[in-house]
Amino acid sequence: MNMLDNALGVHAQALGLRSKRMELLARNIANADTPHYKAKDLDFASVLKQTQDATLNTTNNQHMRLPMEENPSGEKYRVPFNAAFDGNTVEMNVEQAKFGQVAADYQTTLNILENRVSGIRRALRGD
Repeated sequence: MNMLDNALGVHAQALGLRSKRMELLARNIANADTPHYKAKDLDFASVLKQTQDATLNTTNNQHMRLPMEENPSGEKYRVPFNAAFDGNTVEMNVEQAKFGQVAADYQTTLNILENRVSGIRRALRGD
């Protein structure tokens, strides 16, 4: 499996993170009218860096790994531009714009992975 991870590079991990971010944004949109719902987003860059730094070795298994994140899942609450009276922090125009951007990024990452897999397939067939 390590050889496959090397062939696909960081894009396989990025695809999973982009999917998780799309789920969070979709949850925000679905709860736009829920009182006291707090909009969340995923800090994509820090979570991806954290997954890449997961190979950091320590000299003793009781040592703490650095950097230590407060929230290892990378989910963070979004600060709204305009506060709602009911305590909901979802702003539909912001959520929809971010969802569209993340969907385009997801499709781009998927295309990159598809090209890599087709290249591996051609190499195995000897084309």
